[in-house]
Amino acid sequence: MSALQNDTLLRALRCEPTDYTPVWLMRQAGRYLPEYNETRRRAGSFLKLCSDPELATEVTLQPLTRFPLDAAIMFSDILTVPDAMGLGLYFADGEGPRFERPLVDEAAIAALKAPDPERLRYVFDAVAAIKRALAGRVPLLGFAGSPFTLACYMVEGAGSADFASVRRMLYSRPDLLHRVLTVNAEAVAAYLELQIANGADAVMIFDTWGGLLAADAFTEFSLAYVEAVISRLRGSAGSTTPVIVYTRGAAASLERIARCGCDAVGIDWTTNIGAARQRVGARVSVQGNLDPAALLATPAAVEAQARAILDAAGPAPGHVFNLGHGILPTTPPDNVAALVACVHAESRAHRARRQAKPAEP
Repeated sequence: MSALQNDTLLRALRCEPTDYTPVWLMRQAGRYLPEYNETRRRAGSFLKLCSDPELATEVTLQPLTRFPLDAAIMFSDILTVPDAMGLGLYFADGEGPRFERPLVDEAAIAALKAPDPERLRYVFDAVAAIKRALAGRVPLLGFAGSPFTLACYMVEGAGSADFASVRRMLYSRPDLLHRVLTVNAEAVAAYLELQIANGADAVMIFDTWGGLLAADAFTEFSLAYVEAVISRLRGSAGSTTPVIVYTRGAAASLERIARCGCDAVGIDWTTNIGAARQRVGARVSVQGNLDPAALLATPAAVEAQARAILDAAGPAPGHVFNLGHGILPTTPPDNVAALVACVHAESRAHRARRQAKPAEP
């Protein structure tokens, strides 16, 4: 396997000094790129795009061809895991993901079990193919949904603004939800272990819906299972692989997330990144946190927002620049180019100014 030519992201995740602030974007391979839309058209469906390692490799590399990003993230979907459990994932036009067989009763939950990894072989083959195609250019990120976020879709059967069904279960039958989460944690840990084994240099756990929960419920039903996943990863052959945990809407829980065993905490755009860094201290790095809507403005406005985040984050090691959530489909690619160039240039200038500053007498 080729040695990494650019390990800036990995060093930032480990809070080591870097020459500049690395940048990658959630959903950096997606509908805002014309070439992605063409590949998806050829694939015929989103699921085909995810399940074909050659096509998944193609779309993973597309943003790297356009922009000097500091990481690739494998192209897939968090719901491949429950699909492999037999829930029957499909995508309805204009309605997003749905499951043919959601967990609607106690019998279905009792029968739930972690999937045979071979049912996800196409993901691991894609990771290996992407790693070969990168040839050491930048690190490759793998990912999975958190046990709770997966449970939201598995119980609700589709996307939702509030996931009332799973939250009702949390209060009325917490034993059933704990059963789902236990199975999910086993499945997610195995899934990430095999991504690492096939070439992922770091992994990210998307706890997208954990922020819906009350503080104590978040700790019990979301964070505890994220901790279980990370604990298993630390005990496996990939124990040194950096782990990023992102929970949208969890500003009140940043300190607890930082203690879950992760290397980096991803934050959304509603939290000041400087304040977040002060709260978590030097124990972990911080990833974020441009509002994705800022990329819909002018390049000058994008650059101004990027500078503001870099200024707030400060010069200390341990900042990975990213969005506070996934890139929006209507984002102009030229604005992404302006963002990446600005982050690289401005963060290099920050470091140069700091090094040139005379020492205090």
